[in-house]
This record gives sequence, structure tokens and C-alpha cells, in this order.
Amino acid sequence: MRTSFHKQISRNKLKSTILLVGIFSVLILMGYIIGSIAGPDYFTIIMIIAIIISILYIWTGYYNSHKIAIASVRAKVANQSEHLEYHHLVEGLCLASGLPKPKLYVMEDSNINAFASGRDPKNAVICITTGCLEKLDKQELEGILAHELSHIANYDIRFMTFTAVLVGIIAIVSEIFLRSLFWGGVGGRDRKLHPFLIIFGIALAIIAPIVVSMVQLTISRKREFTADASAVKFIRSPTGLKNALEKIKHEHPTKVDKHISKAVAPLFISDPFKRKVQNLFSTHPPLEKRIAILERM
Repeated sequence: MRTSFHKQISRNKLKSTILLVGIFSVLILMGYIIGSIAGPDYFTIIMIIAIIISILYIWTGYYNSHKIAIASVRAKVANQSEHLEYHHLVEGLCLASGLPKPKLYVMEDSNINAFASGRDPKNAVICITTGCLEKLDKQELEGILAHELSHIANYDIRFMTFTAVLVGIIAIVSEIFLRSLFWGGVGGRDRKLHPFLIIFGIALAIIAPIVVSMVQLTISRKREFTADASAVKFIRSPTGLKNALEKIKHEHPTKVDKHISKAVAPLFISDPFKRKVQNLFSTHPPLEKRIAILERM
């Protein structure tokens, strides 16, 4: 059954939004339960603390995300005279998409991979591996670059940063609440609480950070599907990206350099650590599924 890239883009954006609402709903539920146990004043205080810590920590990374990502993989600026095709392909895609040209980088890695980062199109970078330049033909490289430009056009860094802020707030609120229970600082001698409510509150504080982290990774996987469909929209053909993903799927990976951080791994077009087992904690959707969807476009 054929599918259009327009439907695929809309469907995945809707799913991402629904999942984000789910994370926000968990935060509201925690507020109600913890407020019932500890009182609204107590919950307001820990919410203020959690919001300040989470935003300060993540906002610093948000405004410097592209610099941190490039530095972490030891990438070098792609010289135009040395990487002329790379620059020409990006310039053509930028004309087609109406995006400003991002800064281009190359990292030493014989595996086929790439990533984009930056808080908005004006502060964006694209980095590809030397494996991309050595193993992909022009059409396949264009497909990879269109995928990365799609992340920039869809403001995925901004979307995932907002998600990370909510997840961070939930984790901090849970930690403060559990520690307060341990030290006897929650509630009060004059507050008569049902034991079930306290048990439920403790269980929620333990489980909620795990659940929302899994939802956060699910959102990340949905954004990969959206970027694939948006790439097809840019170049009006799924062939190049599909063939590039096929090559990634069948290549014999070399040992991944230790300097690639697990924190940067979700940015790449495919898992740089080549983990075979797919589960709820996977940073990327299965290549087989992505290829199958592209084949139907």
C-alpha cells in the first residue's frame, strides 16, 4: 500500500505531540498526588526548585548544542575546495527547502553516519563521517543530507529540548519527594493520610521518571521517521535515502571510537554503536522499518 510523505509527516508529528502531552499529563498527576500527600505549598516549592534546576541545566546545552556535538566527535570544518560535492549538495537542498546553509563538518569514522544539531536554522550544523564520503554515491549522499536538513527544518533540537525539560522536572521532583519521605519532611503530624495514597505516591515517584524517559526515546524515534519523510519532500524521491539506509544496514561496522558520547548518539541518522537489539530504550527505530516505509512512498 502506497503512502505519501505528507501523510507520514503529519502522522509522526501528531504522534510526537500526543506523546509530549502524555509526559505533561504525568507531571500533572504527580502534582496532584504529591500535593495531596505533602500539601500544595510543599509541592509548589519543589516544583519551583525542579523547574529552575532543569531549565538552567538544559538551557545551557540548548544554546550550545551544536558546539558541544561537534567538539564531542572531534569533527573538522569541511573545506569547500576539498569537499566541493558536499557543499554543492547542501546548497542545492537549501535552495529547494528555503533554509539558510548550515556550517558543514566532517568527522573521521569509516562507518556511514551523519547528524545535525543547532537550536534553529540560523545556528545549525551538519556533520558527516568520512565513511559517507567514501561509500555513498551522489544520490545516496543527497538523501542523507536531506534527512539531516529535515531535522533542522522541523526544529527537532528545540522540540527535544522542551521534552528534556519536562522529563528533567519529573526526575527532580521525584528525587526530592522520595528523599523528603526518607527524612520525614513530608506531610506533617496533623495530616492524616491514607496508606494507599502514600504507597501510590512512592510508586509513582519511582516509576514516572523511567516511563517518561521511555516516552522521550519514543518521541526521538518518531522524529527520525518524520525526518525521513521530510527528506523525500525536499528531493521528491525516496531512492537516495533508502539506498543509503540499505548500505548502513548491510555494512560491516568497524569499532566505534570511544570519544563518541552516548549523549550525542540520538543525533545520528543511525545508532553509531550498532546495537542490534531493539527495545523501548533504543535511540533509533529499526532500519528495516524505515526502509519499508520509504519503499512505499
